[in-house]
Amino acid sequence: MTDLIRRMLLRLPMLLAMCALGVVFATPLLFMFAASFKHDDAIFANLASWTSYVPDAGWSLANYAAIFERSNLPLFLLNSTIIAALVVVGGILVNSMLAFSLSRMRWRGRGAVLSVVVAMMVIPFEVIAIPLLSLVARLPWPGVEAGVLTWQMGWFNSLHVQIIPFLANAFCVFLFYQFFRDIPPELDEAAKMDGAGPWALFFRIILPNSGPVIATAAIVLFIAAWNQYLWPIMVVQGEAARPVQPGIQQFFGRANSWGQIMAYASVVTLPVLAVFLAFQRQFVASVAGSGIKG
Repeated sequence: MTDLIRRMLLRLPMLLAMCALGVVFATPLLFMFAASFKHDDAIFANLASWTSYVPDAGWSLANYAAIFERSNLPLFLLNSTIIAALVVVGGILVNSMLAFSLSRMRWRGRGAVLSVVVAMMVIPFEVIAIPLLSLVARLPWPGVEAGVLTWQMGWFNSLHVQIIPFLANAFCVFLFYQFFRDIPPELDEAAKMDGAGPWALFFRIILPNSGPVIATAAIVLFIAAWNQYLWPIMVVQGEAARPVQPGIQQFFGRANSWGQIMAYASVVTLPVLAVFLAFQRQFVASVAGSGIKG
């Protein structure tokens, strides 16, 4: 009993610090969600009181109804959902395959490729945005006109221009690489004795034992794809392929109601919170285990 109390006392400062950090991060979200149900006059009426973080007695869904009436939010949400889903699925496959070849296979130039992957982790997207824009402007894409297959130059105003360039992610490659290195090599040897080749080893041995790192990569890729803002502004001019982040900036320029702006921001934020809560256990397991070790 004494040892239990001692361990609890030792953990108490850490728990208090975690609770304090949780309050700091949750407070803006609580204010945003509460304001989305209020009239404009009530949002900033009493910021010094805790009541500003909860809906008031006159709460309503009028702000949410207004954002769907005044903007093309359903289309923006659909576009972002398609983009994020394909980036997550394709990104997990592409990044894990490269990490598998770097960590479990032996080939010439493997160290140089790994060095490039590590170097790409510290290069911000803004550095390669203009060269990437110049590249996608010259790439062909198949289309059909009057039943005839044609090739269109340039990927602008499309969904694939927001998906394909972001399938490969240096951080996710390194994440998978670190995790795959900790999987016992005896599994590879046993699989090879049973006649398994590299593809069978990857899909039947490595991936089934990589649940935590897959969940972590899914969170990273989803958040990055869902929060795309600079790149869509550069490559998408119309509304047909516009995602939610440029959409909220467009709505902010049109709306004069803070309640509606908070409602729009709440709708955009909820999918990110849902994905993180769905995979948080695997995410913590990956970080606490071997997913992000140096």
